[in-house]
Amino acid sequence: MSGEEIRKVFMILLEYLGPTLKIFGFTLLYSIPLGMIGALLKMCKFKPVSWLTNIYILIMRGTPLMLQIIVAYYAVPMLKQNDKLPSFVQSLLSGINIQDENFMFNAIIVAFTLNYAAYFAEIFRGGIESIPKGQYEAAASLSMTKTQTFFHIILPQVVKRVVPASSNEIITLIKDTSLANVIAFAEITLKAKQQMQTYSSLTPLFIAGLFYFVLAMILTVISAAIEKKLDYYK
Repeated sequence: MSGEEIRKVFMILLEYLGPTLKIFGFTLLYSIPLGMIGALLKMCKFKPVSWLTNIYILIMRGTPLMLQIIVAYYAVPMLKQNDKLPSFVQSLLSGINIQDENFMFNAIIVAFTLNYAAYFAEIFRGGIESIPKGQYEAAASLSMTKTQTFFHIILPQVVKRVVPASSNEIITLIKDTSLANVIAFAEITLKAKQQMQTYSSLTPLFIAGLFYFVLAMILTVISAAIEKKLDYYK
């Protein structure tokens, strides 16, 4: 490829950086709070709740994210063909346009959120359970409620302990956004594959790899800064 062609491909991929970052941003926005809820539900003393949460986490972590994206995208069209569903469900599904790009994006976000929430749930659970029981007892002796204890004593320490593991998941997430191309969502990897076919060259894929590398490096620097900021908990 000539220099002009490389520049052209670079600008095309840069144009589709936005959709990649949208997947990344919305997944973090939804999966981190859901992961915390999942961690608390898994630790719930009411066994049916903890069992169901365990099953959810096992399924999400035990099956490929690519498969989950495909299921999330094609589930609605298959359900719309099922005449045995209740009328109110059929009515709800009939209002969904599966050809709409927003539907495709929403399916991707659902799959990514459910997948990463399962991983964050395990990270947060490990962080919460790593706090010595004596700290709960000390807070109780000061007449602090369970809510006050969790948010003022436990949570700040948990955040410090889960940052390294969470950072690894976040860096993995920016690379996993490339899996959205499996349902032909217009993002960097899909466009790189299209340009590769146009120019019969692997260069567009190397350019796409450079985009992901730079994004991963930025996230690594941010994570290191956050860890340093939280060093006062040592």
